[in-house]
Amino acid sequence: MGLVSIISLWMIPLMIGFILLYGTFKKVPTYETFVEGGKEGIEIAFSIIPYLVGMLVAITIFRASGALEFFVGMMKPALNAIGVPSEIVPLAFIRPISGTAALGMTTDLIAAYGPDSFIGRLAAVMQGSTDTTLYILTVYFGAVGVKRMGDALKVGLLADLLGIAAAIFIVMLAF
Repeated sequence: MGLVSIISLWMIPLMIGFILLYGTFKKVPTYETFVEGGKEGIEIAFSIIPYLVGMLVAITIFRASGALEFFVGMMKPALNAIGVPSEIVPLAFIRPISGTAALGMTTDLIAAYGPDSFIGRLAAVMQGSTDTTLYILTVYFGAVGVKRMGDALKVGLLADLLGIAAAIFIVMLAF
């Protein structure tokens, strides 16, 4: 086992030990503080469940209704004209909504077309250059009680759009 592997294996236990020792040295009740943090974590988890359920229902309705296929069909001629495969469009729509669904789509695309294909590479780069904006807004803003998230939504979706465009450009340029 190499030195880097040994260091990475022991990094987290050493950090936890250091924090506990430092807290004890500073006379912080470390165990009680840890338990209080655990209570807060459980409260936050329960408070975001309604937001998660709402988001998952919306994703299911979007996919089951045929709306995704409708958008792909509408965009296919324009995408073909610029050399972008229409198979990547569902990933571009789902990625801002759900990371797990997008990862599943990426896995399916790579399995169907291969990791070294244009579609496989584009899916992988797109997966890494965008984020789950709606999930982040739903979970994190919901957890802290933020009700007005219009500007954050606009900026997040714009960043996703730019990430998708950059992924397409870079993969077309590099591969």
